[in-house]
Amino acid sequence: MAEILVVDDDLRMRQLIEELMRAEGHTVFSTGDSRDALLLLKERSYDVVITDLKMPHVGGLEVLSYAKEADPGALVIMVTAHGTVESAIEAIRKGAYDYIQKPFEPDHLLLLVERSLEHSKLLKENKRLSAEVMSFREDDLIGSSRGMTAVRDMIEKVAPLDTTVLIQGETGTGKELIARLLHRRSARSGNVFLPLNCGALSETLLESELFGHEKGAFTGALHEKKGVFETANGGTIFLDEINATSPAMQVKLLRVLQEQTIMRVGSAKPVSVNVRVLAASNANLSDEVSAGRFRKDLFYRLNVVVVNIPSLRERKDDIPLLAYHFLNKYSRKFDKDIASFSPEVLEISLSHQWPGNVRELENVIERAVIMEPSSEINAASLPPEIRKSPFDPLSHTGLMTLEEMEKFLIQRTLRILDGQKNKAAEALGIDVTTLWRKLKKYGLE
Repeated sequence: MAEILVVDDDLRMRQLIEELMRAEGHTVFSTGDSRDALLLLKERSYDVVITDLKMPHVGGLEVLSYAKEADPGALVIMVTAHGTVESAIEAIRKGAYDYIQKPFEPDHLLLLVERSLEHSKLLKENKRLSAEVMSFREDDLIGSSRGMTAVRDMIEKVAPLDTTVLIQGETGTGKELIARLLHRRSARSGNVFLPLNCGALSETLLESELFGHEKGAFTGALHEKKGVFETANGGTIFLDEINATSPAMQVKLLRVLQEQTIMRVGSAKPVSVNVRVLAASNANLSDEVSAGRFRKDLFYRLNVVVVNIPSLRERKDDIPLLAYHFLNKYSRKFDKDIASFSPEVLEISLSHQWPGNVRELENVIERAVIMEPSSEINAASLPPEIRKSPFDPLSHTGLMTLEEMEKFLIQRTLRILDGQKNKAAEALGIDVTTLWRKLKKYGLE
């Protein structure tokens, strides 16, 4: 619960606010003399300061100024009479969080305080995530979920051991990053790391790239060429999408792994190589073996140690941390001063399924940084396909409760209106206080 300072020379108003806040479980400090308020602010900081605007001796604007000077992150809510709304708006320009006009509904004040506390929580979370992201290197694993902790532990165990590793995960999960980390933390780190995507080349080109060729081995082979295995001698090669190789190529790869020798295309002379092989597949190789698309003997040779990378939808706790990592990366790249995400953007990112995994998230954040004109990423800067609601009742074939429909309509309206709650309330035909109450009810704030 929060610690709240109430400053109001009107005893009845002060007591009303105290009772409301205490009923919610908050710790309340109050004073009817604004001069005492300055002393209290000097002694300690408060989560929220609720102060009247017009008071004798020291006015609300001075209390605001003193509170912000003592703590730049102070949240100050101004209580104003009908005739002083312009002064309250001026207070917001000077750093007040918001204002409420007398007479007010108790629920309206409670929602305003709750919103301010959520805002404070978001700011602290922004700072925490930014600080945590700064501790990572550019090519480190980002994430603290159970799945990524298991991956990190596995890397630490097997990286120093000169053994074959099979890395499995959906497209975009970061298999090459895992391979680079395994190489970097191995005894071979001082030698070359060469990645090759087996699915991007035809069988003939793949064989030439892997094993090299002799001069005149085929049309266009004007010079002798070393392949990846010879070039990476003493180092590590990473064979991505190894599941895309043909049965004939799988036989040749098996021979290399067993005998540590290769033969260039057009040559009958074996060449010894000393290479650590890391392989990756975007399909489960065990299933590929069962379906007859991958050789069982090669699978057993690769399947010494397996690192399974979870999809992004399986580690949603890592999404905010990854998002801030990419925000920092592209803010620096494009020289833009963007430090945070709006709550709506984080909500959308957590509800999206991310079929393209981390690669898709990175692309979305890069685009958002380019499109965003302010210092905070807002939903309008996300691609339309990301902004749309993950649940559409128009295509829902089952039954819906009224609450499900109401929640959907509120979410959709807020997204269409870029989170502008006053306009959303008007569009929904309800007042703002009712909208805040429903946001709280459905956990949408």
